[in-house]
Amino acid sequence: MIDLFIQVRIFDIIDIFLVALLFYWFYRILKGTTAISIFLGIVAIFLSWQIVKALQMELLSSILGAFVSVGFIALIIIFQPEIRRFLFTIGTQAQEGKLMQKFKFLRVTGNAGLNVDAITKACQNMSDIKQGALILIARKNNLDDIISTGVLVNADISNPLIENIFFKNSPLHDGAMIIRNNRITSARCILPVTQKSNIPGHYGLRHRAAIGVTEVNDCIALVVSEETGNISMVTNGEIRTLKASELKEMIETELNG
Repeated sequence: MIDLFIQVRIFDIIDIFLVALLFYWFYRILKGTTAISIFLGIVAIFLSWQIVKALQMELLSSILGAFVSVGFIALIIIFQPEIRRFLFTIGTQAQEGKLMQKFKFLRVTGNAGLNVDAITKACQNMSDIKQGALILIARKNNLDDIISTGVLVNADISNPLIENIFFKNSPLHDGAMIIRNNRITSARCILPVTQKSNIPGHYGLRHRAAIGVTEVNDCIALVVSEETGNISMVTNGEIRTLKASELKEMIETELNG
């Protein structure tokens, strides 16, 4: 007689819970991007495969299984930015945990004594004249891959220098400036642009680049809009418009957080 009862162990329940948690985590990372429809389609195919396997529908199970197996490498290519963001999220949380507290030498802590006053003053002055700017302040990541795309500056931080670099006729005004270890490390750097589809239309390319770079790097992005003069701060892919008077306090809060 065929046993119609399914044996459910406590580990099976834990397994289902962890898989559901993993799917939910991926959904939150992909939400608002063009990849979310692909992800939901993959989940639907995978669940269908598991159902037909449980029902012992051999032919359909073989077809779906082959599709899942062959498509695995293609999915890695398609979801490369999302996978990187997923691993970055895990790594950041691990870095902030107790384990990393025991290995402090693995952390980048080069912002002690950062000249926040000069950065704030430069942003305020550029905001007053609607001069566009995009500044990245490194935190745990050293941003070497981004620095390599620009022009090395390696200069002390000063508001006149920041303003001159972003002056419209300056050869370095396009792209982003990187500040690391209390130095202006490079300028005219190229940044990845976010793939989110729900970004408000009034945000320009600088804002989209600031969101994109902070999605996959632990840094602070400051954006001065040349259309409105508004100052925005972006961390972890989240953007906030600030008053000039709030900027210094917010930078210090993020650096010490």
